[in-house]
Amino acid sequence: MKRLIFLLLLLAGAASLSARVSAGIEKSNLPDTLNWVDQSRNRVVPVAIYEPAGSARKSKVVILNHGYWANRWGSFKAYSYLADYLTAKGYTVVSIQHELASDELLPLAGNAYQTRKPNWERGVQNILFVISQLRKTRPELDYKHLSLIGHSNGGDMAMLFATEHPQLVSKVITLDNRRMPFPRVKRPAIYSLRSMDQPADEGVLPTADEQRKTGIKVITLKNTKHNEMDDSGKDAQKAEIISLIAGFLAN
Repeated sequence: MKRLIFLLLLLAGAASLSARVSAGIEKSNLPDTLNWVDQSRNRVVPVAIYEPAGSARKSKVVILNHGYWANRWGSFKAYSYLADYLTAKGYTVVSIQHELASDELLPLAGNAYQTRKPNWERGVQNILFVISQLRKTRPELDYKHLSLIGHSNGGDMAMLFATEHPQLVSKVITLDNRRMPFPRVKRPAIYSLRSMDQPADEGVLPTADEQRKTGIKVITLKNTKHNEMDDSGKDAQKAEIISLIAGFLAN
C-alpha cells in the first residue's frame, strides 16, 4: 500500500511538473552547454552540465549517454526529465553528445557487436575525456561515487566503460542496452531497466544465477517501449523510470 501511494504521488508530481514546463512557467534547471575539445583526438565533445542549486561541493556525478536512432543522431538534451530530477536531488549531471554531424552513420547491418564496437570505444574515450575535464574544472565534486546512465547504444557504451574501467565508476544504469554484454561483476554495481518490446542479443544479459552471484539487477518495464525512455515518453513512464533509478542510486 505504501509503495502504491508513493507511486501515485510521484505520478502526480511528474504530471504537474510537465504541465508547468509545457506552459513555460517553470524549468527546474537549465544546463550549461559547452563544446569541450579533446586535443589528443582533435574532436569536439559537446556536453550539457546540469548543476544543483546552491553549493555543488561534494555533489555526486552522473554522466548521461544518449541513445541512437536510425538515420538520425541521438541528442544529449533528450533526457531532460531525468537530468532535471537528479539535479533537484543534488546530483551534478553531465550529458554527453557522442555523435557529431561529421561522423559516419552507425552500422545497422551485420553482427552488431562487431560493427558497432568502434562507436562504443569512441564513446568510452568521450567519457574518459569528460571525466578528466570535470576534474580540472570542478575538482570539488565527488568522483568516488560517479555513476553512468545510458540508453540503448549509450547503454552499450556504459557497459563497455564498466568492463574496461571499473575502478572509475561506482554504479552503471542502462535503459535497454541490447548489444554489449554485461560484465559479470559485483563492482561496479550494475542495474538495467528493460523495455517491453525489444529483447537483448543472446549473451548480453546475465542469467538469473549470474544475477544472484553478482547482485546485478535487471527489471522489465511492462508498459514502456524501447523508444519511450527519453523525453518522448509519457509522464507515467518517466515517473516509473525516475522512481527505479532514484532507488538504485540511493542504495
